[in-house]
Amino acid sequence: MSNQPSILHLNMISPIKAQNAGLFVSRGLARHPTRTIDSHELIFVKEGCLSIHEEDRDFEVHAGQTLHLWPGRVHGGTRPMPSDLRFYWVHFTLDESMADDQPDANSPYIPFLRMPQHKIINQPERIERLFRIFLDDQETGALHAYAANLLVTLMLVEVVRSREPAMVDESDLKTLATWANTYIRLNYDRPITTGKIAYELGYNPDYLGRIYRQVYNCTLTEAIQKRRIHVACHYLLDSEMTVEQIADKCGFSEPDYFRRIFRRHMQMSPITYRKQYAHMKINTH
Repeated sequence: MSNQPSILHLNMISPIKAQNAGLFVSRGLARHPTRTIDSHELIFVKEGCLSIHEEDRDFEVHAGQTLHLWPGRVHGGTRPMPSDLRFYWVHFTLDESMADDQPDANSPYIPFLRMPQHKIINQPERIERLFRIFLDDQETGALHAYAANLLVTLMLVEVVRSREPAMVDESDLKTLATWANTYIRLNYDRPITTGKIAYELGYNPDYLGRIYRQVYNCTLTEAIQKRRIHVACHYLLDSEMTVEQIADKCGFSEPDYFRRIFRRHMQMSPITYRKQYAHMKINTH
């Protein structure tokens, strides 16, 4: 294994100089070329998975993840790129003092940021928005050099600020899943999605989904549906609301969709459930 550094230390006082950027859309016919470039490259995968190596390190960069490629190091694809692969890329340079693997400990007033080479992005829509602004202005010729430098700086800061899932202790996984479960219990009647829950908790949707399934043995989508159906069952037995009113009160935008999900979970329609179980309700008052 190479002893070359993988952490990029960014001195935020010195300017980052942007070069160019693009959006790569794979046709599933080739693999990433093997080459060496003289600039840094930040890759952000929007869809699919990019299989690539840098020197003797192999990377599998999935959707919602970034990879930083160093100048002067050989990199290239390790397998053909899938047809669903789409990724943004941007080239930039910086002063060598900014890439020092051991920042000067005697300079406490210089703000250094440590950017891991391969990172899961908690809020991928934020970094994609920066890429889109860069590309739109680059296409129209409106991209000023200062603006380009600032946009790339913000991209790198976005990578740095994302919390690293690997740093979540094993004992904290249940806590994270419980946060998601509590959010569902409190917001089931609103138009929530797995992406919305992940955004509110500050985690990558795929990562949060894996942790939730590991702890609760179901997906976040299934958990949302189960909570809504659970509450709907109470309304069917404890109120005189119509099925349409219950569907709306439980967060379903369409009554027909509510009926379909209810049947999937309860193996009967809402009306049948009400008729079958209403007479079994015991008055405990």
